[in-house]
Amino acid sequence: MEYKLHSLHPDQKDLLDKGMLLPLMEEFYTIQGEGFNTGKAAYFIRVGGCDVGCHWCDVKESWDANLHALTKAENILNNVLSFNAKSVVVTGGEPLIYNLNYLTSLFKQKEIQTFIETSGAYNLSGYWDWICLSPKKTMKPKEEVYLKANELKVIVHNINDFKWAEEQALQVSKDCYLYLQPEWSKRDALTPQIIEYVKNDPKWMISLQTHKYMNIP
Repeated sequence: MEYKLHSLHPDQKDLLDKGMLLPLMEEFYTIQGEGFNTGKAAYFIRVGGCDVGCHWCDVKESWDANLHALTKAENILNNVLSFNAKSVVVTGGEPLIYNLNYLTSLFKQKEIQTFIETSGAYNLSGYWDWICLSPKKTMKPKEEVYLKANELKVIVHNINDFKWAEEQALQVSKDCYLYLQPEWSKRDALTPQIIEYVKNDPKWMISLQTHKYMNIP
């Protein structure tokens, strides 16, 4: 984490390492728009910091953790509780840069379901009800994340990503749900290709960014 955050007081660094402080970019209560849990109400927690470097990323402002205020995990919990949310989605950036054991333990104490969306490029931490793995070619996932993923969501940006998706599907467990999702800026061109691909190989399902169609976060 030192390569992401600078000028920290030693006490801050200790709390960051323990996951008691996190660089919070944004948080909001909304409807999950993608993958298996599409349509469910969820409180989103977006942490800053990512070096995976997807050129088509639509939240590049999350990459630099130094731009986002260090926030106490208890404050995040209280914000979730104020909305009476029953589930949270921890995303980024790349959330597994940080130790998420403490934050998720707070949620578990309140019987709040915990979901994560991750590239899997860092070691797994946290206590999760659902792990959505969205692997990226620039930094391949850790084996533990492959094995524990409940859902594999591959973003299709070009025709070569179908081959990449099949390679990734070989790494996850047999119980993992498999999704192909068109990259938003190329959805009109790619969605018909994904439809035909899934029809020909129905082990796959289609994920769409339905929150963007609904014009919600």
